[in-house]
Amino acid sequence: MTTKKATTIAFNPKTFLAKVGAGKAISKYHKDQIVFSQGEVGDAVFYIQKGKIKLTVVSERGREAVVGLIGPGHFFGEGCLNGHPLRVTTATAIEECLITRIAKTAMIATMQSEPKFSELFMADLLSRNSRIEEDLIDQLFNSSEKRLARALLLLANFGKDEAPEPIVGTFSQEVLAGMIGTTRSRVGAVRNAVGIWWRDLQ
Repeated sequence: MTTKKATTIAFNPKTFLAKVGAGKAISKYHKDQIVFSQGEVGDAVFYIQKGKIKLTVVSERGREAVVGLIGPGHFFGEGCLNGHPLRVTTATAIEECLITRIAKTAMIATMQSEPKFSELFMADLLSRNSRIEEDLIDQLFNSSEKRLARALLLLANFGKDEAPEPIVGTFSQEVLAGMIGTTRSRVGAVRNAVGIWWRDLQ
């Protein structure tokens, strides 16, 4: 008598994130639609399948700053896993987005049971941490011209494994100003001085 061994399907983190399931939901967001707001209860982590998200923070005096722009293949909203009961940023879609929402309990359970998923998540966090350190150094020591140049290269995905992406018509001068810690008019002046021109940058 011949017995058949059960076939075990290897866990694929990307497939897991691309499907609806227990503790998971997938939603479409339009441009300028808010995913979550600063001060809201943080009870889930989000993963971008398509599109880009802008993270902003507003100070007590009402000043807004752009603290991050996140694209496909990256997580955001992970602060809820670190004991932060409230969101410290506002996440807004800056183009059409497809986003997976993973409830905090499902996120923790999957990280504990699936090493490959934990590896994917941790690699993203480490990459983000390095980016934050680089941004801080950039703000402290570089001129607005150099900060703008670096921001544009990052937005174009330059130097990454993937091919560079066009950034035409995606980001306004206001968003770029918030990214590099300067004013909208200064971004315009730098653009004109170095001869950078692109459509719909107003």
